[in-house]
Amino acid sequence: MGCSPNTSPYMSPMPVLREVPDTVKWQFAARCAASLPALYETAFRKTMGKEFEGREQEVWLNLARTLVPAIARDLSLPVRNARELAQSMQTVMSILFGPDYTGETLEVGDDGAVMLVKRCPFVTRGIVVGDQDHLFHRCMALTLASIPILNRKYAARYVRTLCTGDRQCEIKVEISKKPEEEKKK
Repeated sequence: MGCSPNTSPYMSPMPVLREVPDTVKWQFAARCAASLPALYETAFRKTMGKEFEGREQEVWLNLARTLVPAIARDLSLPVRNARELAQSMQTVMSILFGPDYTGETLEVGDDGAVMLVKRCPFVTRGIVVGDQDHLFHRCMALTLASIPILNRKYAARYVRTLCTGDRQCEIKVEISKKPEEEKKK
């Protein structure tokens, strides 16, 4: 007497994909995405040496050039001022990095904002696989490149970072300073 895999008394039937709630699928996909950088780090840094970091940053810069503006455009996210940019960037990062990414936006001054990141899945996954040393370079490449791509009048800079031991990330979004203005200071 044969027993099919779905009727075995020892196994429950396999759920049909459409029966798995979207939130559960999103959580697993986000965990996978958050684990990939650390896994690539483990697999390739030793063999590629110093070339690895440059190649890896290219991947993150490419995400900033392609996926971030596509998400912002497709969702009609506003990017007219610093507050809108920061909020829209946090929405994009939540979509890319999943529900383990949490933060908020503070408006600062006439046209400035601060993105606060309270929880980051890359830090969590990096700790699990022992890859904390290179986390900042990934996030920095993505975030610093994305802001001026979304609105060329603006730039971002990191004030604090979770991955270097601070209790939260603080990323300031403000009108980009021209090189001449920097020289005068």
